[in-house]
Amino acid sequence: MAPRTVLIEADGGSRGNPGPAGYGAVVRDPETGAVLAERSAAIGTATNNVAEYQGLIAGLSAAAELGATEVEVRMDSKLVVEQMSGRWQIKHPGLRPLAAQAAQLVGRFGVVRFNWIPRERNTHADALANAAMDAAAAAGVATPTVEPPRMVEPPRELGGPQAAGGGAKQVVARTETPGADLSSAPVSWEPRPTFTATRLILVRHGETEYTEQGRYSGRGDIALSAKGQAQVRATAARVAALAPEAAAVVSSPLSRCTATAEAIAAAIGDLPVRRDDDLIECDFGAWEGRTFAEVREQWAGELDAWLASTRVAPPDGESFTEVADRCTRVVERLLEAYPGQTVVLVSHVSPIKLMLRDALAAPDTFLHRLYLDAAGISLLDRWPDGGIAVRSINETAHLTHL
Repeated sequence: MAPRTVLIEADGGSRGNPGPAGYGAVVRDPETGAVLAERSAAIGTATNNVAEYQGLIAGLSAAAELGATEVEVRMDSKLVVEQMSGRWQIKHPGLRPLAAQAAQLVGRFGVVRFNWIPRERNTHADALANAAMDAAAAAGVATPTVEPPRMVEPPRELGGPQAAGGGAKQVVARTETPGADLSSAPVSWEPRPTFTATRLILVRHGETEYTEQGRYSGRGDIALSAKGQAQVRATAARVAALAPEAAAVVSSPLSRCTATAEAIAAAIGDLPVRRDDDLIECDFGAWEGRTFAEVREQWAGELDAWLASTRVAPPDGESFTEVADRCTRVVERLLEAYPGQTVVLVSHVSPIKLMLRDALAAPDTFLHRLYLDAAGISLLDRWPDGGIAVRSINETAHLTHL
């Protein structure tokens, strides 16, 4: 007998945003947890949000095929949950037809509940999505870009996307962690610029002895030099002027970053510093503490391979692809925790370069052509519909008098 009530877990992602993308969806019996259906696919080059919507659509389609009449959807994408609940406007034109397609599927059920969950509780769908992303990446440049289906937009007076289906008796959204008050968020299908971006201020730590000597400085906990301490004071004043009402200061756990972050937090107004291990520098393994020339002399082949591919790690170290995955997790957490606010991230050369590369949708060669000074500042804005604007890269005017 077909189940009347099912649980959908859905996820999607993109390596590069946009980049090789895929989705995963699991349909379960809510009482036993038994898997009733699985769906996953590589979808070519797309953004995270497009992939998340594709995962939702796949899960809803599978539930409909099973004859379900009541559905609970669990996703770690706050954007999809809030947009499908009608509380957030769908501004991005590429997401609107996908939301409409999902809403039409919602209309096939009597009750649909949307529930945001943290990523660590969405591991099955996440694993399916990652396998699909691997397949998309393996396809290389020949992988096609996803074009959202062309659909007729619902009338504006219908409000949120769930209205487009017209058949659902109840659509409910829940979240398992406290968040921003969304009760006043506008609900409309009109492309009005009503969203406030989340601003990320990316700060590289002040100078250390290794910085001055041009040595690989990864996981080694090297303290700020005297010059670095002076840089940090100037940077703290500059960031406080840029973001006097910043909501949070988040830092790599290494002392050269925490010292920089603490100075910034104090300048803004005694904000606490949150440490996030995912902001730590790349692990350079056997190259730690060595200069480029020393590495070239001893590991010429390994160095060439590393420079040619972000998937290659230094001996006993970490690849830039792994660092990028960490950075993506950080940014997604902050977008969910601080929508429409300003957050200061204090990190290292590699994580900041990778965040800027992804924000600009730049090729990997960007990483070796971009120079970031110690205590330099970069700004980028992220909108909940997937929009991104890089405002500045490597601001250093505040350091000229040092």
